[in-house]
Amino acid sequence: MKAGMEVGRQETIEIDVTEDMFASFEGQVVHPVYSTVAMVYHMEWVSRKIILPFLEEHEEGMGAAVEVKHIHAAPLNTTVTLTATLVSYEHPQVITKVEAYHDQTLIGKGEVKQVILPKKVIREKIFTQDK
Repeated sequence: MKAGMEVGRQETIEIDVTEDMFASFEGQVVHPVYSTVAMVYHMEWVSRKIILPFLEEHEEGMGAAVEVKHIHAAPLNTTVTLTATLVSYEHPQVITKVEAYHDQTLIGKGEVKQVILPKKVIREKIFTQDK
């Protein structure tokens, strides 16, 4: 990792809730609101943005764990703002706390753990897993 990634670093994304983000199973919409699945995806994305400027050419991050509490709904066409804050970096582990807001309401919070590994090690893990 390149130098400079420090605890307290933050990244933020804003997303507009679309129908493809609705809570659904097997193509059937259960609730026409921002789903927990979509929230997890966006929490991982905003957390990844924390590490991107610091990855060396030979490195990549892998998701290792996500803990999420989905507290409130966000309906179609509303904006959700997600902010990740770096709370721990002990190579190779990076841990962020993430909060998601719709207007001024906290709709979700969680923690994302990433592991920074050489790309070669990741390829070996992927392609030798079943052997």
